[in-house]
Amino acid sequence: MSGFDDRADAFEKKFAHDADLQFKVGARRNKLLGLWAAGLMGKSADEADAYAKEVVKADFEEAGDEDVYRKVSADLDGKADEATIRAQMTVLMAEAKTQVMSDI
Repeated sequence: MSGFDDRADAFEKKFAHDADLQFKVGARRNKLLGLWAAGLMGKSADEADAYAKEVVKADFEEAGDEDVYRKVSADLDGKADEATIRAQMTVLMAEAKTQVMSDI
């Protein structure tokens, strides 16, 4: 039975590791999105960092990406349309994954 327990433990560790990576990638993407949006809004470097943190926090409102989209969309107020914001979210997700994987 020990072999089965070892496999179960390994599976649980892999699941936890994958969930942790997914969280880190999402948070990194949201930070990058916040920095991108702050640039469109003409914020200074310090303001951009603070805004990026707000975007990361916005992701804790509900599951999925809609809470982040709504925040950025409302804050941009016509400076970028829905398609542009969503496309940027997709591009930055790939960039965030690359960054997180290179940090490991």
